[in-house]
Amino acid sequence: MDEPLATEPYKGVRDFYPADWAKLQWIFTRLRETLALWGYEEYNASPLERAELYEAKTSEEIVNEQTYTFVDRGERRVTLRPEMTPTLARMVAAKRRELALPLRWFSLPNVFRYERPQRGRLREHYQLNVDLVGLPEGEADLETVQLAHALMQAFGADDASFVIKINSRPLLNAACRAAGLEDDKIQDYLRFLDRNEKISREEFLTATGTLSSQDPLSIIDTPDDHRDVATEKAKVLEHVARLKTAGVTNAVFAPHVTRGFDYYTGMVFEVFDTDPSNARSLFGGGRFDGLVALFGGEPVPAIGFGMGDVTLMDFLEAHGLVPDHVASTTQLYLGTPAPEDIPAAEAFAATLRKEGLRVFVNLTERALGDQIKDALKRSIHLFAAYGKDEVASGSLRVKVLATSTESTVTTAELIRLVRAER
Repeated sequence: MDEPLATEPYKGVRDFYPADWAKLQWIFTRLRETLALWGYEEYNASPLERAELYEAKTSEEIVNEQTYTFVDRGERRVTLRPEMTPTLARMVAAKRRELALPLRWFSLPNVFRYERPQRGRLREHYQLNVDLVGLPEGEADLETVQLAHALMQAFGADDASFVIKINSRPLLNAACRAAGLEDDKIQDYLRFLDRNEKISREEFLTATGTLSSQDPLSIIDTPDDHRDVATEKAKVLEHVARLKTAGVTNAVFAPHVTRGFDYYTGMVFEVFDTDPSNARSLFGGGRFDGLVALFGGEPVPAIGFGMGDVTLMDFLEAHGLVPDHVASTTQLYLGTPAPEDIPAAEAFAATLRKEGLRVFVNLTERALGDQIKDALKRSIHLFAAYGKDEVASGSLRVKVLATSTESTVTTAELIRLVRAER
């Protein structure tokens, strides 16, 4: 006899049963509602991209160690997207003459990376991508950080629960040049800097000490003898000051923040959880003015950030911001007193559905008490039995399961009641 197939999903990915998916959709809804308030439009694309799209500007670590890349039957090298920003740049470049800049776009795609599964990191997750394309550095940078702050607030997070760390790639580049690093060594240093929280201080100093006798971060601390460094640092500090004036009280200057992608050209930022039980980076982003130009034509300025669902959920759970359960999208459980009442209940449900109501009809022989328990288990808010008595009277009793309150209503009143419960 053949061994049965395994029921576990592929390592590092998740199955979403309805309750799990409802909780994720609760997160997505909050994100979509907040982004709509800021004038953002949703877009999407296939998870399959040509491999060279990422080899051009994505970090070497992701390209060489973390991508799912294969050769298809047409001998083309294909990659399951590890991030969305290169796809965004490709789409903008493809229709740049038709699009009305600036673009405020967002997406909620699946992304895939082959890495060791651990807390906050899986091989597949959903990631909110938010991008403002077509505006130079300045006000667009500030608005982007304000939006990231607003998204956290949309879940009930207060400013003490997270911190937004602001830095600048031009500042880091200027400090590296002041320390005597050439272009290739600058990239090496920034990669070590991006990993500084994953390795010990001793490992970091040993690794970067082979690149330069002077640590670029020490130059940022005291840039008096280096005009370019002082100028770039002043810009970052001004950004932080203006953000605080605008109400982002938890924005701080953090010279070690660099972000791992090679395409960043300006301000970069990361959002960190302040809870000791989940003290880690949650999400971040920055300015990438040169990415669209890889596809030809003039550069198009852009800034954006990505927020993964796994780290966001970890944050919400650490701070008690996730509801115990999310109500079902079904609005009414229509019970049947007896099996012979099912046809009448189905016909009545059809009438309600024509009015836009979402109705679940019991098709079992369970007693009404057990049907109510079933409705509670499914997190359906309203319950009503429908049988021959209801057919004869033209009215029915509706029970609000959360409060156990009941009322007798007509069909028209039931429709109004269900709509009011949305």
